[in-house]
Amino acid sequence: MSEVLVLVDHADGAVKKPTYELLTIAKRLGEPSAVFIGSAAAGAKVAEAVAKYGAEKVYVVDDAEIKGFLVAPKAEALQQLVEKISPAAVLITSSPEGKEIAARLAIKTGSGLITDAVDVREGPVTTQSVFAGNYTVQAKVTQGTPIITVKPNAAAPEEASGAGAVEEFAATISDAAKTAKIVASQPREKTGRPEMTEAAIVVSGGRGTGGDFEPIESLADALGAAVGASRAAVDSGWVPHSYQVGQTGKTVSPQLYVAAGISGAIQHRAGMQTSKTIVAINKDDEAPIFELVDFGVVGDLHSVLPAAAEQINQRKG
Repeated sequence: MSEVLVLVDHADGAVKKPTYELLTIAKRLGEPSAVFIGSAAAGAKVAEAVAKYGAEKVYVVDDAEIKGFLVAPKAEALQQLVEKISPAAVLITSSPEGKEIAARLAIKTGSGLITDAVDVREGPVTTQSVFAGNYTVQAKVTQGTPIITVKPNAAAPEEASGAGAVEEFAATISDAAKTAKIVASQPREKTGRPEMTEAAIVVSGGRGTGGDFEPIESLADALGAAVGASRAAVDSGWVPHSYQVGQTGKTVSPQLYVAAGISGAIQHRAGMQTSKTIVAINKDDEAPIFELVDFGVVGDLHSVLPAAAEQINQRKG
């Protein structure tokens, strides 16, 4: 059975949930193998974590020469590994960095690239949502090694015992790959909530909040969710642009998306309509958002959301 490489998405050695989702998908395609680019000292801990989700091998690439540079060195390291083992496919999280690495890897290996897959099946055959989410298409790479980036929440992580055998892989990084260096970075604001693009639940507010996001945040905290916003809310200065969901913001595909006080313009819908379950709360029973939802509540979000958060907290208690 051919290996399927999964690039480990992590923060300082702490494996992120999308990696476990990719390992679950990799089991459909072949033998899952994880690739960890990071501190050699953290390799054993990462191997233990990913082995619980089926990783038979864990290739550890020491990032001593890579850390501090942009994505080019990571793409070179992956290229060398792909050329060595000829995997059946390479799966990478559909983050901005992940898609940049995937694009560079595809060029270096002369391979086809598919981005933003919402499902991957045997073949591998991918499913994507295109044209602002209005169409669903299936695609397959016809040249080289399939390089596929997959959106978070495309699969539920399934535990499966893997050997997790660690193999150190020494990559040779060219000087050309080290021409762009990170000299400063802005750490993400710590809110205690999950990253929106990875969250299983997202609660978003729009113009209907009137600038009061307290009900949105209270429900999000009750659900353990991320907080999002429409473009109208961002343009009004009520929340930062980093909260924006839509064509000019972030694209999310959570298990549950709650849209409160959002009319449902196509710009916003393009960023969230691949969500598994969509719930909307809006005073206007003719709001376009109701054409898209699984469940709709016609009412004032300032009354509905606090009541929902109270009930959720009571059941948790």
